[in-house]
Amino acid sequence: MVITALEQAPTVTSLLVLVQREVAERMAAAPGSPAYGAVSVKIAYWATATVVGRVPASVFLPRPKVESSLVRIERRPVPAVSPELVGYGRLSAVVGAGFAHRRKMLRGSLAGVVPPGAFAATGVSPEARAEELGVEEWGRLAAWPRERPS
Repeated sequence: MVITALEQAPTVTSLLVLVQREVAERMAAAPGSPAYGAVSVKIAYWATATVVGRVPASVFLPRPKVESSLVRIERRPVPAVSPELVGYGRLSAVVGAGFAHRRKMLRGSLAGVVPPGAFAATGVSPEARAEELGVEEWGRLAAWPRERPS
């Protein structure tokens, strides 16, 4: 829902959402952290996300079996990767392929999605794993060879 709002409602500049703690951690995760995944990259493309509070299960009736967190999401004035470099659709597809096999090296998980020469050309190690790349590195990989935004 949050990603859909970021994708389809450009006038939404700020969100405060209450979600399960694990989801909040994924939304705000940085590269290299255990919670970092495709959702983290997609949100980072559009916005910055910060966990701003924890909400204990004890405040709800009936009491859930999970903890919740508040996440503040602030839309960036421009996406983290220029749409002139690569379209969001292409970036999203490459990120999805990369995280489909989290523990694989990128050269394996992105085989057939990005050409082998993309790694050297973009300065991204083919031995890296998806959770190690920031949104800018994903953008460079998705854009190579340079193509029109999709």
